[in-house]
Amino acid sequence: MEDRLLKDYNYYLRIERAMSPNTVASYCSDVEKFLLWLTGTQKKPSTGFQGAAVSATSEDILSYISSRGEVSKRSQARMLSSLRNFYNYLVLEGCVKDNPCDKVDTPKLGKYLPDVLSVEEVTAIIEAASCRDWKGLRDRAILEVLYGCGLRVSEACNLKVSDIFWNDGFVRVVGKGDKERIVPMGEMAADAVRAYLGMRPEADNDDILFINSRGGSLSRVSIFKMIQSYALKAGIRKNISPHTFRHSFATHLIENGADLRIVQEMLGHENITTTEIYTHISSATWQNNILSHHPRR
Repeated sequence: MEDRLLKDYNYYLRIERAMSPNTVASYCSDVEKFLLWLTGTQKKPSTGFQGAAVSATSEDILSYISSRGEVSKRSQARMLSSLRNFYNYLVLEGCVKDNPCDKVDTPKLGKYLPDVLSVEEVTAIIEAASCRDWKGLRDRAILEVLYGCGLRVSEACNLKVSDIFWNDGFVRVVGKGDKERIVPMGEMAADAVRAYLGMRPEADNDDILFINSRGGSLSRVSIFKMIQSYALKAGIRKNISPHTFRHSFATHLIENGADLRIVQEMLGHENITTTEIYTHISSATWQNNILSHHPRR
């Protein structure tokens, strides 16, 4: 009975809100942790998730966030966002009258500037992938596509061979909320994918682009570990993830004069303010470069 509330909420996020599987999993995980804390420490266990959720107050929300210990403001904001979304759902369902999160202030966040690779660092990581076997060719193709097309790691995992329009130089990408977009694929990325497909063994489904050693779809965790391994091999000590390639792709485009609206479309950002962070990165890079060479630095 306790998990019925979560199942209904999961269904609401997936079907009615059309959120991506990753977002749904993140929201439900945050809510479940909160409900477990509520039933275990603040409310009578006999009330279950439904009773605990309905009777929760803004003080409970604050106490829960405080109980999580030394977490960053960004993590606190994410938890609060998840709980606010959950209680908006309960308001819609008529389970509660008001959202207790409305009385809790969201932590003020500074501008988050992710690590960005230089063009030389990107090249070094890509070239660290050996082309002697199909796995090395696959890894190089993944790196080229992540950087060349600015994809999220989940988008790269879900790419199909049929998504590539070879003659037109485009790739069809299914992003957050199952929204499709068309992204140009440069020659270097296209050549790397062709080389990999020429050596790729049989797959469970021939339309899956990037496969693992068992012929199934490659996971996000596998790509994350692969990228960190090649970064180490290339002697790069920055905090690197698959998303670093996406950040670098956008930053380099803007530094070279690309229109912000075009970059927004290529990244699949709904709001241009999300894309604008790359103008801050570009300015920070430019500022550091000037100051490091100034005689009065």
